[in-house]
Amino acid sequence: MTDLATHFSSAARLQAMLDVEAALAEAEASVDVIPSAAAIAIRAAARADWYDVPAIESEARQAGNLAIPLVRHLTARVASSDAGAARYVHWGATSQDIIDTALVLQLRAAVPLIVGDLARAADAAAEHARRHAKTPMPGRTWLQQATPITFGLKAAGWCDALGRVTRGVESALEAATVLQFGGASGTLAALGDRGSVVATALGRTLKLPVPPIPWHAHRDRLAGLACALGIATGSAGKIARDVGLLAQTEVAEAHGPATGSGGSSSMPHKQNPVDAAIIIAAAVRAPGLVATVLNAMLQEHERALGGWQAEWDTIPNLVLIAGDGARALASLLETLEVDPARMRANLEITGGLVLAEAVAMRLAPRLGNHEAHAHIERAARRAMDERRAFADVLGEDLAVSAILDRSEIEEALSPDAYLGSAATFVANVLARHGKG
Repeated sequence: MTDLATHFSSAARLQAMLDVEAALAEAEASVDVIPSAAAIAIRAAARADWYDVPAIESEARQAGNLAIPLVRHLTARVASSDAGAARYVHWGATSQDIIDTALVLQLRAAVPLIVGDLARAADAAAEHARRHAKTPMPGRTWLQQATPITFGLKAAGWCDALGRVTRGVESALEAATVLQFGGASGTLAALGDRGSVVATALGRTLKLPVPPIPWHAHRDRLAGLACALGIATGSAGKIARDVGLLAQTEVAEAHGPATGSGGSSSMPHKQNPVDAAIIIAAAVRAPGLVATVLNAMLQEHERALGGWQAEWDTIPNLVLIAGDGARALASLLETLEVDPARMRANLEITGGLVLAEAVAMRLAPRLGNHEAHAHIERAARRAMDERRAFADVLGEDLAVSAILDRSEIEEALSPDAYLGSAATFVANVLARHGKG
């Protein structure tokens, strides 16, 4: 089980709920709502390994939620040592208070692991950007070669996107990490005029901010986190798709480590992009889970019938899937091997055609932009039809040779001379990432 998965195991969920119950008792004792001895007894009984987790989960299916049988078993456990203290278990709370706040505790522990892996991936992308700021490669639009870029520019785009989504997840987690405590209908009426005092004490005990009002049926904070995780996973999937395409046999510009993973059961020569597959699979699955969380926002009155329940498995699953993708992305980018020689060779496949725009821009001051573009388009078509080097066709073109001599044509067709602001953009991203 991964570190992330341990936070969402059945035992971990039960322990988080027990932690909330114990903290509630301690908070109430701290403001003289229940006896201190009761809080001590409840805390002593709040250990998940003392309970039959599968039995409690089985009972929850009949009860409607996990908190109901858990409170019953916790009460019995406390009563076995202190019958008086047992009366104060779950004092003034409702099931959703315990379940929601426990989820918040799980998210607070788990999601930073995803943030850490996204940050690792961003660091690896930044290193590729730094190392390959001047490494030319084909740019590709509509899956066809376009004008040249640098691999550093591509990696800088990855780094910049990862920085944005990482900050998005961090911000959404901060917004979602708040106490849920409202009692039966969100008024804390069972605590009389002590409700707000207990809420403040409970927030302090759990180190959770106390919102202005309970949020039982208002799920925007959790939905925001779900969306942020979905966006992060989608961005990871875009990067993985890029790497998968670069690793294709016919392209072969970047690939994973030469040994250790990606073998085929039937083809000994294969080196499959395993990490990329994990990431893309996560990116394919995440949107459906995000949609479920968004649909679950339609909650009725003060407590939902079905919408809240739909979150119980969906949010943990989304966190785990996003975590799988982030972890695989960090591994992918940290071990990615880049082949600059292959990138340059692929730039030469078209015989100079990928620099057609560069030639047109040199002609445009004399011919006008539209006419220069149309003229070079005709020359490019001729080079393709006759399977000739673009430079040779241009050299024979009287309109071109009247403006550019052969050395100027060759210069225009050099990938290194047509990289525009690529180096500036890479430097911009690296400077921002360094401030991190």
